[in-house]
Amino acid sequence: MDMWPLVLLLVQLCVCSGYEGSGQYAYGDDEDWYSRRYKGTPWCAPIKLKHGAVSCRTPRGDHHRNVMGTRCKIRCNQGYESQSSEVVCMASKHWSSNYACREIRCPKLDMPVNGGYKCSDGSDFNSRCQFFCSPGFSLKGQKTATCQHTSVWSVGVPTCVDLDPPKIKCPTLKDKWAEPRKLTARVTWDTPEGVDTADGILTDVILKGKLSKSDFPEGLHKMSYTVFDRAGNKGSCRFTVRVRVRRCSPLFPPDNGYMKCDGDKDNYGASCEFKCTGGFELQGSAARVCQYGLTWSGSDTTCAPMNINVGVRSAAALLDQFYEKRRLLIISAPTAANHNYRFQMTNLQHAQCGLDLRHVTVIELVGTYPAQVGRIRHRLLTPALALQLRILLRIPQRSFYMVLVDKQGIDKQRYPFPITTAELFTTIDTFPLRKDEMELQQEAGQSCQS
Repeated sequence: MDMWPLVLLLVQLCVCSGYEGSGQYAYGDDEDWYSRRYKGTPWCAPIKLKHGAVSCRTPRGDHHRNVMGTRCKIRCNQGYESQSSEVVCMASKHWSSNYACREIRCPKLDMPVNGGYKCSDGSDFNSRCQFFCSPGFSLKGQKTATCQHTSVWSVGVPTCVDLDPPKIKCPTLKDKWAEPRKLTARVTWDTPEGVDTADGILTDVILKGKLSKSDFPEGLHKMSYTVFDRAGNKGSCRFTVRVRVRRCSPLFPPDNGYMKCDGDKDNYGASCEFKCTGGFELQGSAARVCQYGLTWSGSDTTCAPMNINVGVRSAAALLDQFYEKRRLLIISAPTAANHNYRFQMTNLQHAQCGLDLRHVTVIELVGTYPAQVGRIRHRLLTPALALQLRILLRIPQRSFYMVLVDKQGIDKQRYPFPITTAELFTTIDTFPLRKDEMELQQEAGQSCQS
């Protein structure tokens, strides 16, 4: 018996038994090769699947796994995917679609503006990418993204936003001293420059307070600078300017006198001038200056009562002592018992404050020569000097009479009869010089309450 047909049959049975029920094939997936090798056989090329597994089912349930109509399920390993989950062997001896398991890849990530990312394995499956931002920017969104089995990244690309405020440093200034004769100081500083930690661009700088190279008054001044970047973030800094004034101990106007100062009355370089009211003479320094050592120049100023010399020989010499200092109200009466004289003197005694405020000195001439008496308060005039006054001022001896003389020695008003103090004061207050006196007295707080 010829053994070759039997050998060929056994070989064929051995080869075919490799397919039965396993779903795995020993042949390659080269369909063209298989068609040439088994020309005329209605089989598709056996599936050789890398990175996966396949299970097939034939229409008739026979042991062939790649005859026409065979359906094969494709299962890829983790990290791989197939175009189709199931393929069918067609009459064309080709499978219905591509079944190869290809590595899963996600699309390339976009680079975040003002930032970047680093990935563990590029865009491959399970690759983990970590995002970061440039200095000055903060990440908004998830920090990491993972390539999933669906070929989609687990999260979207985050953004880098500028959340950091710009930085600015204000100047540090020492206390400034006011200049001589002034209550201000010129303060100068360099305008601070802001620094943006992100893109380096600042849009606005705002100063709250006085500008540099300005005159600052005495005291503490709070200042601030504020800068803004393009994202609207702001940074601020604060500083202070303190101006001090060198001051002497305060001066006060002397009793019965006035003080007029420039500046702030006691600041370094300020000068004060002193004047006494009518009937008082200045003693000490007429002007004093606050010096750098915070002491006043000169000596203390006082106003002493006038030393009226009643021993002069002429009426003109007596009147000269009152020139530009006091006004005179000369009252003449033939006797001390004169009714008008007594009424007038009683009236004036109750208004002594008003007389002093208006710098009025009263001179009394009572009696007839040689028995007449003259006096200025408690100082007595000689009969001859009293007579000269009556002659010089043309005052009659045998009747009541009054003469009002101003500080310039001018005969301003004559009264042949008594008057009230209100009428007298009203007349004096109309004098031009008196208006200036009233302003000074008001500043010094001098007044009569009664």
